[in-house]
Amino acid sequence: MTTSSNSEGGAAQQALILAQLAAEMQLRPAQIAAAVELLDGGATVPFIARYRKEATGGMSDEHLRNLEVRLGYLRELEQRRAAILKSINAQGKLTPELQAAIAAATQKQELEDLYLPYKPRVTTRAQKARNAGLEPLADALFANPALDPLAEATAFARAEKGEDGSDFSTPQACLDGARDILVERWAEDSTLVGPLREWLWNCGMLRAQLREGKAEEGANFRDYFDYAEVIARVPSHRALAVFRGRSQEVLDASLQLPQDGTTGAGAASSASGLNAAQQRIAAHIGWSHRARAADDWLQRCVQWAWRVKLSLSLERELFTKLREQAESEAIAVFGANLGALLLAAPAGPKTVMGLDPGIRTGVKVAVTDPTGKVLDTATIYPHEPRRDWDGSLHTLAALCRRHGVQIVSIGNGTASRETARLASELAQRHPEFTLTQVVVSEAGASVYSASALASAELPDLDVSLRGAVSIARRVQDPLAELVKIDPKSIGVGQYQHDVDQTQLARRLDAVVEDCVNRVGVDVNTASVPLLARVAGLNARIADHIVRQRDTAGAFRSRKSLLDVPGLGAKTFEQAAGFLRIMDGDNPLDRSAVHPESYPLVERILAAAGQPIQVLMGNAQALQAIRAEALVDDRFGLYTVRDVLAELDKPGRDPRPAFRVARLQEDVQSIKDLQPGMRLEGTVSNVAAFGAFVDLGVHCDGLVHVSQLADRFVKDAAEVVKVGDIVTVTVLEVDVQRQRIALSMRTQKPGGEAAAGKRGDGAARQPPGQGGRARPTAAPAPAQSAMAAAFSRLGKDR
Repeated sequence: MTTSSNSEGGAAQQALILAQLAAEMQLRPAQIAAAVELLDGGATVPFIARYRKEATGGMSDEHLRNLEVRLGYLRELEQRRAAILKSINAQGKLTPELQAAIAAATQKQELEDLYLPYKPRVTTRAQKARNAGLEPLADALFANPALDPLAEATAFARAEKGEDGSDFSTPQACLDGARDILVERWAEDSTLVGPLREWLWNCGMLRAQLREGKAEEGANFRDYFDYAEVIARVPSHRALAVFRGRSQEVLDASLQLPQDGTTGAGAASSASGLNAAQQRIAAHIGWSHRARAADDWLQRCVQWAWRVKLSLSLERELFTKLREQAESEAIAVFGANLGALLLAAPAGPKTVMGLDPGIRTGVKVAVTDPTGKVLDTATIYPHEPRRDWDGSLHTLAALCRRHGVQIVSIGNGTASRETARLASELAQRHPEFTLTQVVVSEAGASVYSASALASAELPDLDVSLRGAVSIARRVQDPLAELVKIDPKSIGVGQYQHDVDQTQLARRLDAVVEDCVNRVGVDVNTASVPLLARVAGLNARIADHIVRQRDTAGAFRSRKSLLDVPGLGAKTFEQAAGFLRIMDGDNPLDRSAVHPESYPLVERILAAAGQPIQVLMGNAQALQAIRAEALVDDRFGLYTVRDVLAELDKPGRDPRPAFRVARLQEDVQSIKDLQPGMRLEGTVSNVAAFGAFVDLGVHCDGLVHVSQLADRFVKDAAEVVKVGDIVTVTVLEVDVQRQRIALSMRTQKPGGEAAAGKRGDGAARQPPGQGGRARPTAAPAPAQSAMAAAFSRLGKDR
């Protein structure tokens, strides 16, 4: 009977959760139920999003990720609700009204507010006062403020101490005890605390101030030395900056009450010296100062309730809420930037020469073949102190000639532009090489170089040269190379060390998984780290795949993967559609068509009357096939359409075409920049307030959100993503503070083109193809907005 009851209760809870999720996500309950069942059954998000559209109604991976997180929260909420009900019931205090209120709570904070009066804890001062029999005194003075407090308290004084050590031997001690009883009662009243918390969130101010004597040490936080903003409106980056300043003991942060005095309390209360929060407490309990005998005492009780009980706890709760929201936004931005970087355009199977720039230690060189295999390495010293420019050019030319180098990939670290100039001169001296030059982010390359994975992949290569290999490979296939590096080391987020590391890791892992499975993986060339990110696989199974590939040779079919130790039917179901056999026995194995849909392809071939070799890629023949005619009990319309689309473009890569930014050769450092210049650059980071652009001058410029387009832009991610090649106008340059203000707008406030009118035609000249563009006056509003943005935000990176 108990088991059946528990089962019924669990089913009811599950039904409520599913209904709430459906309402929140504005999806049909059947979609939510199917997705939850698949997730609970061990299916991965990429698999469900790609191959179970019939069940979920076409829910995207983003929908499914959000569902996963929210489902976990609601299940934790239900577990906590059950524990609270059990605890209160065991105390014999669970009334029907309280049970209904607990059942109706939709947030963890609501539950905790309701549970607070019943929460087991150490004996409080109020509890000691109640044990001493002072509750009637508190009730009497509150119910009838006309009573004289001292006179009433005299009757409650007792000479002996209580068993708990309490001393109520004087009338004043009794009044203090009565005060503690009222204060605890008010502070545990959810109907007071909840609205008070909400009012403070919407109207209270986050106040930051410089700690005494910390001005020089905390120079990076100078914009927060005297800062105040409504807490609900504080952007993520500012909140995290204030919290970082506080943790570094540079700033003091506090919750400041609203200044307008609007509380809803009566005029008498306002005139009595209560602050805005205390007035709200007074209004809630239905008390106001009317010069009665106990009113001064009650006023002190109200003040005490705020100052001692509520102000600190509510400040702590609201700061926690602000931090959680700020961290959540920062993690989301980090995830979006990482996704854009992982899905950056690959150069493909080209021979690449990677250059890891350095000054005294030299420039490390590595040449990789189209599959990423290292062909050759060298170290050259074109810069100080050796300045072996010609010798370096000779070495690079010999490598290009020997291996047929097609692309020169240069890391964007120290001496990047100087090394880029070396590569440009190499191309000019040897036009027969037809070299393409690209500057790439080297973030994480040093982490990879010293990793156990790099040691296993490149055991015979010095650590200093492994970075050059990574720089070369990440041009060929950014996704395949960057999955080898901890996402937190790739450098496309903000405040990554200040946010919850567990949540950050979970989010970034999900992004990597989604990106890898969106592109697909060549099972015969992929590394263990790349295979481990395929839906259903893990590092152990990925290692087994590579070992079998190395010993038995390339896989000829997807089906042969079932021979890999540890790769069973369930794992195969999850992973097979994302694994590619490029030159296998079955042409479908190089596509995203899942093996479970191969029978559907047979029906399509029959309907078209053509063999698979003719039909794949034949758009005209495929368009003549009606998807609706192929739907049956096994294959729904979603699946049929997806299969037809895949046959049209088998194994299509969702990533954009490879393109590089053209950098002006005469712009080598920030000192070479002038307002009005039009330049090409690569978006290196995106935040809600703007985008950072790498111009190749060792200092990224900021395009404030107000300068991203000629229209209003709320979030920079609406316009740009990491890796985009953009054209920008230099608005402002601060060499001393290493700050560059940029604009992507094409119009000035008056409607004139942002580049200005130039008689010499410089505005029409493509960047990198001639002289420097003449400076023009930047729009004043843009400059001030950009200066403010840099002042607040530039350092946050």
